Amino acid sequence: MRLDKFLKVSRLIKRRTLAKEVADQGRILINGKTAKASSEVNVGDELEIRFGQRLMTVKIEKLQETTRKEDADSMYTVMKDERINQEN
Repeated sequence: MRLDKFLKVSRLIKRRTLAKEVADQGRILINGKTAKASSEVNVGDELEIRFGQRLMTVKIEKLQETTRKEDADSMYTVMKDERINQEN
């Protein structure tokens, strides 16, 4: 499954276009490697997503084409969710 579609279906990011923008900015890593929106993800992969001041690491548990809102969080397990300080 494509990274941008997984992020939308799992509801980690609300819209696929936003998921594509975040990936194109180099803010998502798959197993430690910078990912594009079109990158393939598989069960067991670890995603590291940077949302502004937050760094979230999740492990993919299952892939589904569609899911209900209540079941979306079963697609991944949050490994880490931490605040980061950006020094400018």
